[in-house]
Amino acid sequence: MTPRRRVIAACLALAAACVGAGSVRAQPSSPPLADGEFRVTLLGTGSPNPVMRRFGPGVLVQAGGQSLLIDCGRGVTQRLLQAGLKLGAVDALFITHLHSDHVVGIPDLWLTGWLEANYAQRNGPFRVHGPAGTKDLMDGLTRAYGWDIKARIADQNLNPANIRAEVEEFRQGVIYDKGGVRVTAFDVDHGDLLKPAYGFRIDYGGRSVTVSGDTKFDENLIRHASGTDLLIHQVAAVRDELLASPVFKVILAHHTQPAEAGVVFSRVKPKLAVYYHFVLLGTPKVPPVTEAEVVEMTRRTYAGPLVVGEDLMAFRLTGDGVAQLPQR
Repeated sequence: MTPRRRVIAACLALAAACVGAGSVRAQPSSPPLADGEFRVTLLGTGSPNPVMRRFGPGVLVQAGGQSLLIDCGRGVTQRLLQAGLKLGAVDALFITHLHSDHVVGIPDLWLTGWLEANYAQRNGPFRVHGPAGTKDLMDGLTRAYGWDIKARIADQNLNPANIRAEVEEFRQGVIYDKGGVRVTAFDVDHGDLLKPAYGFRIDYGGRSVTVSGDTKFDENLIRHASGTDLLIHQVAAVRDELLASPVFKVILAHHTQPAEAGVVFSRVKPKLAVYYHFVLLGTPKVPPVTEAEVVEMTRRTYAGPLVVGEDLMAFRLTGDGVAQLPQR
């Protein structure tokens, strides 16, 4: 075999290996969804820190034959596909607040989900439920991507109806009630200058999941989460030697620290508490608090069931409780 033929053969072998690896990665991370199942999947459990293990905030709730997405942070489109869902199959997006790390993935989901490729195929408008300012956000994105939208309609004959953003801005209360799935938005305290900010409770078939969004310790969250089966809550922490830093003080003032979260869990009494949206801060000289230390700090105020959330971790809600699903 000539050197040129050897190079070609090696390239073909590499391409075949990549295709094979891609097909393995495309397999859903959890078992197929059963009829009538109420499932919650953590798509992203991270913060603005751009690490591969924890993508930006995103929680997928599947109930009553519907797929609802809470927040759309960095990498949510990749995680959706890993979870076994087409991008176009998201029935509605619910936004807790408009901080960039919670919405930066929207253009990808919105535009890529419009394509006719087998991983996309949205049929109908892109439905978004968000706080005041969400209409401005989607109008701005429509202008920003105007060239792309017009070009794809002209060049690929994509349906303009499937790229239209249908936005509903909400205040506290029931904001979605369809097919037995009810979504309640409630005010949370993310800081005086960071309003509005919300958490969500999703009820279906006598079961429920509550997602905190970004918040300080908040009595309103405790009231609305009371009796929930699954409580998914954010957490933030730094080591004591960094508490004097004005930068870290500001960040901690907007979030719930582990011992405070433990009080929330103890009062809400969920069947399972799960941490997500980890804001664990450090410096080159002072390492971040570890997840094990977060659990240790939480145990000072809470002795119940607790899980450190990971991307693609999934939970099934049944009449008997909350079961963590095995991951492939």
